Amino acid sequence: MSALSDLLAARTTLDDKQVSHIQRLVGEWQLLADLSFADLLLWVPVGPDALLCAAQCRPTTGPTAYVNDQVGDVAKGSRADPMLIALREGRIFRETDPNWDGDLPIRREAIPIRVGDSLVAVLGRDSNLASIRSPSQLELVYLQSAADLAVMVADGSFPGEPLEGEEGSGPRVGDGMVRVERDGTILYASPNSLSAFRRLGITGQVLGEPVNTLTSTVADDPFDASDLAVAVGEAIAGGNPRSIELDGGGATVMFRALPLRPRGEALGALVLMQDVTELRRRDRQILSKDATIREIHHRVKNNLQTVAALLRLQARRVGIPEAREALEESMRRIASIALVHETLSVSPDEDVEFDEIVDRLLGMLADVTGAQGQIALSRDGTFGQLPAEIATSLVLVLTELVQNAVEHGFAPGTPGTTVVGVQRARGNLTVRVVDDGRGLPAGFSAHGSDRLGLQIVYTLVGAELAGTIDIRTRTDGERGTEALLVIPLTRRA
Repeated sequence: MSALSDLLAARTTLDDKQVSHIQRLVGEWQLLADLSFADLLLWVPVGPDALLCAAQCRPTTGPTAYVNDQVGDVAKGSRADPMLIALREGRIFRETDPNWDGDLPIRREAIPIRVGDSLVAVLGRDSNLASIRSPSQLELVYLQSAADLAVMVADGSFPGEPLEGEEGSGPRVGDGMVRVERDGTILYASPNSLSAFRRLGITGQVLGEPVNTLTSTVADDPFDASDLAVAVGEAIAGGNPRSIELDGGGATVMFRALPLRPRGEALGALVLMQDVTELRRRDRQILSKDATIREIHHRVKNNLQTVAALLRLQARRVGIPEAREALEESMRRIASIALVHETLSVSPDEDVEFDEIVDRLLGMLADVTGAQGQIALSRDGTFGQLPAEIATSLVLVLTELVQNAVEHGFAPGTPGTTVVGVQRARGNLTVRVVDDGRGLPAGFSAHGSDRLGLQIVYTLVGAELAGTIDIRTRTDGERGTEALLVIPLTRRA
């Protein structure tokens, strides 16, 4: 729809309300094309006697009138006359004789599109007459319904106002269609709609019966049948009700009721039906899998936190300072990984909001390293959402870099700041861990360091994150150290 709105903004003088109405019409016009067995073309005026084809819709119920796409064509002269008549006089104009497009006879109609008191565009309805034959009852009902909807397009009552949260796609004519009279009884039911009724468990007569009477006997939830009756009644009264799903007989059928009120005269309603049993079964499977994955992340988080707590208890009982420090570092690494799994346990997918994780990580490191109140730890910039496979390795890298900055960058009791800065652009993530401490010692080489933390950092950045890292003296002339990390944001296999 964005392409259509851009085209309308660039080539016409339509206001926002008119463009919105046309967008809703294009979103619904597959219904009209299928009922008409015809191509629909949206024509908008681009000059005194010229119209531009801005969109096209082909029917799924019959042959197309145009093999080639018509979007972008400009109609002038005799080709534009029917549309100009419809636009100026505000009435549906139908050519008496068919036109020939090569060897195809085409019957053209022009339906004015009304928005409020204004005629803003024309809906061309072009039918391929090459396969014309005596219409069946289904085709007669389709064509009559299409004629009613065409009049509603011309008087501005179709499509109705949009419903918040209602999906644009829903049941189509081919899925099943029922025409309901003003008293709510079924006048006609297509073969596919009869099949949908049978799947719900309705085996008796359908024609002449109210929809709510039929469904109330088979619905698993009687409130669903009541909601359907209300929706059909609202459509008959000219409203635009929401779609209703009804479960019965082990099947799930979606109902969508549309008003039929050409020129304001209540003729009843169209009820589109679609068997969505398999779709809902797959939805339930996906939800079940998502719930299972989140539960796994929750349990992993709990197990990691338990291991971290055990390491903390063990560190308190160790008398050797080096051993106690090693246990505490291991505890911090495990706790940082647990933060990622905790976020994934409440996330609907495998991406995590990494800003929240970094903020919690900095708070945890400030507590366990004793930097709280002396060294300020902060984040500058936004990481955004990161895939889990990147987040898990990156949180470990940041844990080591921030911990090293706090423990080795400042003399005991010296205040300072450590900032985790981030920039995200062009598919790369650039992270800087910058402190204003005493800087690197003379002759320091990160690659040649025997510290386990730095070895973990270089291994994770190179092997897991496919990135680069450089630990160096600050390049902005200020005192301190910075670690520059650049990683691509492509997903790992």
